[in-house]
Amino acid sequence: MDLDLSSKMDFTHINDRDLRREVIGLCEKTGKPLLKLLSSDYVNNGLEHLLKQYGSAGFVNIRVFNDLQHTITGWPGGKPNADDTYRPERAHPFPKRVLVFSPHPDDDVISMGGTIRRLVQQGHGVHIAYETSGNIAVGDEEVTRFMHFVNGFNQLLGENADENIKKKYKEIKQFLKYKREGDVDSMDVRTVKKLIRRGEARTACTYNQIPNDHVHFLDLPFYESGKIEKLPMTEEDVRIIRDLIHEIKPHQIYAAGDLADPHGTHKKCTDAVLAAFNEERLAGEKWTESCRIWLYRGAWAEWDLWDIEMCVPMSPEELLAKRDSILKHQSQMESAPFLGDDKRLFWQRAEDRNRDTAQRYDSLGLACYEAMEAFVEYRFDKI
Repeated sequence: MDLDLSSKMDFTHINDRDLRREVIGLCEKTGKPLLKLLSSDYVNNGLEHLLKQYGSAGFVNIRVFNDLQHTITGWPGGKPNADDTYRPERAHPFPKRVLVFSPHPDDDVISMGGTIRRLVQQGHGVHIAYETSGNIAVGDEEVTRFMHFVNGFNQLLGENADENIKKKYKEIKQFLKYKREGDVDSMDVRTVKKLIRRGEARTACTYNQIPNDHVHFLDLPFYESGKIEKLPMTEEDVRIIRDLIHEIKPHQIYAAGDLADPHGTHKKCTDAVLAAFNEERLAGEKWTESCRIWLYRGAWAEWDLWDIEMCVPMSPEELLAKRDSILKHQSQMESAPFLGDDKRLFWQRAEDRNRDTAQRYDSLGLACYEAMEAFVEYRFDKI
């Protein structure tokens, strides 16, 4: 079975993608919104072939304008009892079962926190699946802080205090004391780091009104090398994901399309999701026929405007709520070890990216929003 489906992403299904790309490029070059482009703008920039194909600048402009306008929706799960001819998502079924895959325990809120809240508020059954433990991205000082708390709480119990907790506290404290740069964490330390990230993820989900039984921690085996370099993805990783999607049978799946993740975790996670779904599809599971897969991008990059098929706007208050959900992941703030050369924190990156998307739509003459989250649909018919 092919486990590397994400590398075959094909955008030829997007209506007039090349047309979008050329005309948006012309807008950026001339500094004009779509509906103000002139025939001379096309001719002077080597795009007279579009005028011949479509008849006039006005026809080209309105075609691309309408195409982009139809990507914008405040109803990412579909608007019930509405004409969905030109909407990114179907009106029915409603409500939908939604399964959001998050490679690390914060990618969900970083990448699509506003959309998640909108889906919940509009009545859909939203499940969040955290694919990896994310333990390697927790600093040692976080472990020390939490172990101090556990030890202090244990002391409150007095003579009833658990001796095993005292012993474990001493062992972890001793390990961290002599740990050198590059050393692989002990299993105990990795477990504590995993629990820290689980707690943060549950807190963020509670903030977004997602019930505990809709929060799934998959702990995919490929991630558990204890090192930056991960293990190869195997059929076991795919099986874990397949079991979950088979159980939920979602109408929508959201997965990471951000393959710029510097350590490759996002790509492996998305490969596993696509492989698992494809197994269900090829096995003739009827529910797959009514399921759409939407790919988001995270802290490192955004979709090009000409690729976007669904764009969910956010108000200033909604963007602030998204920030608050990201901030629930305290271990990933100043102490996060893999921020790279970009010194902005994750919530800052996310806000800048979402505001930039909104600004780009605005500059083309479309509606002006505070921020926007963008998605591309994945289709197997091109594989």
